[in-house]
Amino acid sequence: MEQAYLSLGQKILSEGNFKEDRTGTGTKSLFGYQMRFNLQEGFPLLTTKRVPFGLIKSELLWFIKGDTNIRYLLQNNNHIWDEWAFERYVKSSDYQGPDMTNFGQRALIDADFNESYQKELANFCQLILTDEIFAQKHGDLGKVYGYQWRHWETAKGEWIDQLTDVIEMIKTNPDSRRLIVSAWNPEDVPSMALPPCHTMFQFYVHDGRLSCQLYQRSADVFLGVPFNIASYALLTHLIAHETNLEVGEFVHTLGDAHLYMNHLEQMQEQLTREIRQAPKLVLNSKKQSVFDFEMDDIQLEGYEPHPAIKAPIAV
Repeated sequence: MEQAYLSLGQKILSEGNFKEDRTGTGTKSLFGYQMRFNLQEGFPLLTTKRVPFGLIKSELLWFIKGDTNIRYLLQNNNHIWDEWAFERYVKSSDYQGPDMTNFGQRALIDADFNESYQKELANFCQLILTDEIFAQKHGDLGKVYGYQWRHWETAKGEWIDQLTDVIEMIKTNPDSRRLIVSAWNPEDVPSMALPPCHTMFQFYVHDGRLSCQLYQRSADVFLGVPFNIASYALLTHLIAHETNLEVGEFVHTLGDAHLYMNHLEQMQEQLTREIRQAPKLVLNSKKQSVFDFEMDDIQLEGYEPHPAIKAPIAV
């Protein structure tokens, strides 16, 4: 199962096209790629490097809640969205700290600037945690994933709860070809800290099993894709649990699948490692609704991966 991911990494290394990108880092890229994961064979959390499952759980629960403020993530020691909120803050008139112009790239190449950047970022996160008014003003990322999943705004000023609706359709009309949730709302894209990379997903019910296909427009293969695989596999498990179905496949369809130029050595290292047995997902059987699950209700058994491989994030 994990070999599907490793094969993608190898293909990009050997056949990828060099492309410039928004971050200025540069990528090796392929367009149009699909991976399939049989969820009956285990939970698809990579074993060739450690992937922090706690971050995956808290981010997905954040999406499910319809939340768009990083305060919930920080309360669960999840820092994967910090830079995006911080970038919006330093561009605001409220920010009075050191010049952070082009802060992402400067932090990577200038040690003194990086120290200042990390200090300002840490102070920002502490304020988000301790100052509710500051968090409300500067912790929000705009109308990102959770907002679109749970509060899609219509032209009439009404709201569509896509996630609730799709779960109800799975229960009442499982053969529907409209079991779709979209995060890509063109009207709201300009207001988002980051336009959705995983843009829409569709469910499919057959023979008592629930499958999910995700379309991802932009795929950071080394850092992001392992999270995306596990996140949507977990979402499939949670919805299958509520709808009294078994899990089927997770199908991951990628648009621009890329390795950043400063991730190539890390991918090569990962490819040398032997795949280990996939872990087992254990859900709290006392919880039924997707919306009732909390962090402790979702656990893994038998996860014994190789050590993590560090790589810089491109912002």
